[in-house]
Amino acid sequence: MKMSRIFSLIVLAGALGLSASAAEVKGILTDRLCAAKIATGGQAAAKAHERSCAMTPPCEQSGYGVFTADNRFLWFNGTGNTKAIEALKASTKKDNLTVTVIGAIKGQTLEVADLKLD
Repeated sequence: MKMSRIFSLIVLAGALGLSASAAEVKGILTDRLCAAKIATGGQAAAKAHERSCAMTPPCEQSGYGVFTADNRFLWFNGTGNTKAIEALKASTKKDNLTVTVIGAIKGQTLEVADLKLD
């Protein structure tokens, strides 16, 4: 009996540790390569980051994420990176790449289910 309680607690703790919170995140789409530079400049720097920069091979290879209003940078998973590239290629915006992302947040990673460049 005691062993089954311990096992149940271990399973529950593991499940809670692996759980993610579903969220709708709004912010500025940017690449990881430029994220550190953008973070020091805050929202103004994020809005000024140009789509042409985000689409260069080094920036594209670094992956993407969203810079939020509270100055957090959430990295996209592989699906999110693919969706970000598609959105950037379909857009004609020069900068201020505001985005709405639906997904699960796990630590600093956003597991993207849907991404819309506003």
